[in-house]
Amino acid sequence: MKQVLRKGLKDIVVDEVPDPIPVPHGVLIRPAFSLISSGTETASIHKEGIIQEVAHNPSHLRKVFDVMMANGPVRTASEVLAKFSDYAVLGYSGAGVVIDRHPTVTDLAIGDRVAYGGEGTGHGECIQTGRNLVARVPDALPFDAACFATLGSIAMNGVRTGNVALGETVAVIGLGLVGQLTAQLARLQGGRVIGVDLRQERIDLARQLGAEHGIAGGSGLPDAIASLTDGKGVDCVFVAAAAKSSAPCEQALRICRDRGRIVVLGAVEMSFPWLEMYLKEIQLYMARAYGPGSYDPLYEKKGQDYPYSYVRWTENRNMEEFLRLMATGDVQVGPLVTHRFPLEAAPTAYDTIMQPGSTSLAVLLEYPEPPAAQVPAAPVRTVALPAGSAPAGARVALIGAANIARWAHMPALKKAGGSVRAVQSSSGARGKAYARRFGAAYCTTDYDEVLRDELVDIVLITSRNQHHAREALAALRAGKHVFVEKPMALTEAECRELLDAVDESGRQLAVGFNRRFAPDYLSLRDQLARRNGPAVLTARVNSPGISGSFWMADPAIGGAILGEACHFVDLFYWLLGSEIEQVSAVSLPTGRTEPIGENNIAATFTFADGSIANLTYCTVGSRTSGGERVEAFAPGIGAMAEDFKSFTSAGGLRRTSRRWFAEKGYDAQLKAFLDAVRAGTPSPVSVQDGARATVVCLKLMESARRGGVPLVADWQRVLAPGG
Repeated sequence: MKQVLRKGLKDIVVDEVPDPIPVPHGVLIRPAFSLISSGTETASIHKEGIIQEVAHNPSHLRKVFDVMMANGPVRTASEVLAKFSDYAVLGYSGAGVVIDRHPTVTDLAIGDRVAYGGEGTGHGECIQTGRNLVARVPDALPFDAACFATLGSIAMNGVRTGNVALGETVAVIGLGLVGQLTAQLARLQGGRVIGVDLRQERIDLARQLGAEHGIAGGSGLPDAIASLTDGKGVDCVFVAAAAKSSAPCEQALRICRDRGRIVVLGAVEMSFPWLEMYLKEIQLYMARAYGPGSYDPLYEKKGQDYPYSYVRWTENRNMEEFLRLMATGDVQVGPLVTHRFPLEAAPTAYDTIMQPGSTSLAVLLEYPEPPAAQVPAAPVRTVALPAGSAPAGARVALIGAANIARWAHMPALKKAGGSVRAVQSSSGARGKAYARRFGAAYCTTDYDEVLRDELVDIVLITSRNQHHAREALAALRAGKHVFVEKPMALTEAECRELLDAVDESGRQLAVGFNRRFAPDYLSLRDQLARRNGPAVLTARVNSPGISGSFWMADPAIGGAILGEACHFVDLFYWLLGSEIEQVSAVSLPTGRTEPIGENNIAATFTFADGSIANLTYCTVGSRTSGGERVEAFAPGIGAMAEDFKSFTSAGGLRRTSRRWFAEKGYDAQLKAFLDAVRAGTPSPVSVQDGARATVVCLKLMESARRGGVPLVADWQRVLAPGG
């Protein structure tokens, strides 16, 4: 399919990418029209270039520096240069017909006329989005109006947030697309609307569509508002402008009455004089996107609706209501449309919007064929690249276009003499970008395409944790070798299946426990190899990034413990060369809104050789604290490794070695795996290692749920048939 993409920082292209596949609680839509959101979408297009962008936002330099210290200058430079050719999806509002759906969606049928929204859905010939971001279009409403539903729900949520009452005077600052819709909805709510903008043509349009007054913004605005309100000021101000300065917010404060309300809808600098806010006792509100449900993955991606009795107006119900208002003629969007372009002319459409002094408002993209009710032709889910690599060395298919793949695995693969045959990703745009960058022969959204490809020797899995075991199992059964990022699996049953599949297929499976190959941990292991008695290990790990709505924090798919702490379970075993016998753990209190408790643990391990270890894993720490520190003590031995940059040994004289940049072992890890595949020798990190880490982590979490009860960690017995 054709999709509109931002290439690099400023170029807009229309490129061929694979069609998506329906995901749980999702549908596929073939659009008739999509609407360019001139504010949100153009904010990510930097026509001035990288130097000017950094000048406007110097914090970018700090981000690059922090990344360089963690990943080294060579890989950081490579990533920065890649930004000039990477793809990003633009667009989130359109309308068309349903052409496919996941079986979990039962209340929509193929051929239904719908409007859709959702961040990252984009402008393309086939759109994947969640069920709760799709609303049926009334029969009488044309698609070129229905594609406003998402922008309309943003305005509607703002008006609801402002609690506009009958007879109140309302000002809307910024009469762009969202501002115009806000003005119409505030009028329907019973407000007397004053439209404010710097452009006279937008003021005139707002008055044409129902605003009672229109005023040019500027220094004379407070006096003009005072004359219209008998000196009292307006009851509520909607700030729908987009500005890098605080001027719109300061204007809103000046024209708002005592104890009035300000609702911020636009992307503006929010800086208010404290004394004036205090003396007026202003109520300040932020309106978040389309309404309740926005940015909630349970709602948007997993299809969990909010109870109607408790949350009357969700983002989906806002979309439905806005569509109804357009169908009845209470809201008019036709006069807002200034330009229409075919999909192929999308670069021209964006240029039109971004021209200095442009009078564009609503810009629509029209798709080549109007949707039809019948089932469409078979989707094209594989796209060949004309400059794809010729098979050479170990031929690898990358599964899941994850950040770690581009930072670590793909550069390491190249150094080890392998080649990328294919890239599979649920995002066609992201898969295409990775395939172009790493010289793949094709990209695809269909995993089965990779499994059928006889030229693929190895499947390298970097998808999300809950997919690892299923994808690894399918690859082994298809006769492929597998390198899978940790965790290998999330359940004991998955571990058993993978152990059996490795035995039955005769193929290699390695797990991404890169710490076994990091120089500092190799030095730590060398120190422990000299011991003549049990050892005491302690690991302190601080991972504040695994929190909030980040998918890795979700305990339902392993959370921080199965997903990340498994590294240290494996590391303890590898450093000591002794099996874990028992584990006990406690966590922070559980049952909160965020999974804080489950992801923060203190655990104790005992080993077959008499050694003991402690692991403190937390996600509540400061981002400026250290990341990880592992210490080891044994008779006559003391050693410590920290953040992949520092190693200290104190077995007599104290010696410390430091490096500027972290060395995490990714290059050596992948080389060792490829060497094992070529030589037919056992994998350096085996399926048994992956199973051990998963089962012990499961025991650890069970112990924490039971208040720290010690549990036997006999992973081999657990995974035995009937265990």
